[in-house]
Amino acid sequence: MSNSSVLTVDADGIRYNPNFTTEPNSLLFDPENIHLAAQPVTQGGRNAAWFIEYQGQQAVLRHYRRGGLIAKLIRQYYFWTGAEQTRSWAEYAVLLHLSNAGLAVPAPLAAWWQRVFLGYKAAIIVARIPEAFPIAHQLDQCDPKAVAFAVKQMHDAGVWHADLNVFNVLMDTQKRIYLIDFDRAKIRDVVDAKQRKNNLLRLRRSLIKVQGLDGLQWYEQFALAYQQLIKT
Repeated sequence: MSNSSVLTVDADGIRYNPNFTTEPNSLLFDPENIHLAAQPVTQGGRNAAWFIEYQGQQAVLRHYRRGGLIAKLIRQYYFWTGAEQTRSWAEYAVLLHLSNAGLAVPAPLAAWWQRVFLGYKAAIIVARIPEAFPIAHQLDQCDPKAVAFAVKQMHDAGVWHADLNVFNVLMDTQKRIYLIDFDRAKIRDVVDAKQRKNNLLRLRRSLIKVQGLDGLQWYEQFALAYQQLIKT
């Protein structure tokens, strides 16, 4: 896997891009580390993401947190099934796959897990996309065809997104579209019609939840553009 090195020491494992750091350690993933100048990301997520700066590089640090009822009991721990199956290393692999394919996604910089008894906790660092914001509150400026093209590119590259919503689609000041947050995403030989529809309907639900009728009308244009791309 290009642009990826691995360091495993005792109960910690780190996969990282050597261009990002040559001295990986768990402090890279600690938002309390004053050298990271961490600032909370306020939109979307579970209050577990921070904008950071490391050796002049702008990045985003995200800790993995559970949702739903189980989060009340074990918010940040997951059952250990092997290093490659950890949330962090798996997401790093998906992002690296897409980055190497030339898609507009955040470059993976480092991913960490730490064993805790039969479980583990984890975090990931990705490159920050300059001047890019979720489409959730800028639909009137966002071209549905551009988003359809980005989503189809992802599917054609063999990736199924686990939570394609309006906060995980970004647009920068040049109107370029980026897809983010590939936690639990899967790399497949082929993303079939059912899996593609699953992604589209998840986006539809979030559009309606955030933007109501305007979101639904935007989605209809997006879905039409996606289907037209499929036929070409």
